[in-house]
Amino acid sequence: MSDASLYWCRIMHERLLPFRHKFQYRVFSLLLDIDRLPAIAGASRLFRYNRFGLFSFYDRDHGPRDGSALRPWVEAALARQGLQSAAARIRLFCFPRMFGYVFNPLSIFFCYDAEDCLRAVLYEVKNTFGDQHGYLIEVPARDRRDPIEQQAVKRFHVSPFLPLNGSYRFRLLAPGEKIAVQIRQHGPGGALQLIATQTGRREDLADHTLVKAFIRHPLMTVKVMASIHWEALHLWRKGAAFFGWTAPPPEAVSAGEAKEQ
Repeated sequence: MSDASLYWCRIMHERLLPFRHKFQYRVFSLLLDIDRLPAIAGASRLFRYNRFGLFSFYDRDHGPRDGSALRPWVEAALARQGLQSAAARIRLFCFPRMFGYVFNPLSIFFCYDAEDCLRAVLYEVKNTFGDQHGYLIEVPARDRRDPIEQQAVKRFHVSPFLPLNGSYRFRLLAPGEKIAVQIRQHGPGGALQLIATQTGRREDLADHTLVKAFIRHPLMTVKVMASIHWEALHLWRKGAAFFGWTAPPPEAVSAGEAKEQ
């Protein structure tokens, strides 16, 4: 796979309890080799690295969020779980900045070993309060096939209309010509509360694909944030219970596990 790809995606969220509420919209996302970001930007007239541009990527939007390089932060998270061998190549799936703005509810670091086998997945989750938390999950050798199934205890407050207690079930088609991510959120008693999916098809990242992305989605990153608040308004009007903000866990990244097949 190339160092940089663009995926034309569809996002769907469906709330199941205590009432149904569903929405979907089209976006695009980038898959970037974090070691090749300067070269990716250098080959493009429209994409910038740590600089303002029509499309850009800033280190400070991810990981430690202090502007430092992302690799040491991901390597440290992997090392804490004994997954040092998963750091040979790291690709990040995320929205880019457009006109200097972005909000990434979910970004995914795909971590590969020296044989280019997927060994771990780091789900980086943000909320609209400015907080972030990661769920790092190993991909055991027996599960290095699609779809990958993983799980984690929910430890981070995301939506004010869903309780903190619960768990996630992840079902993942690793990036290739297609990508697919499904997240199922279960409540404390095991009841399925929410299903969220993102599916997409790949193109090489090049200036002509960025031009297409701008024509199709000229205000995409603003639309993402606006859509979150628009759907929150609908939930409030329907009478959804409100759960106040909860401080994020003290650790930046918590461990999940492979789901039993």
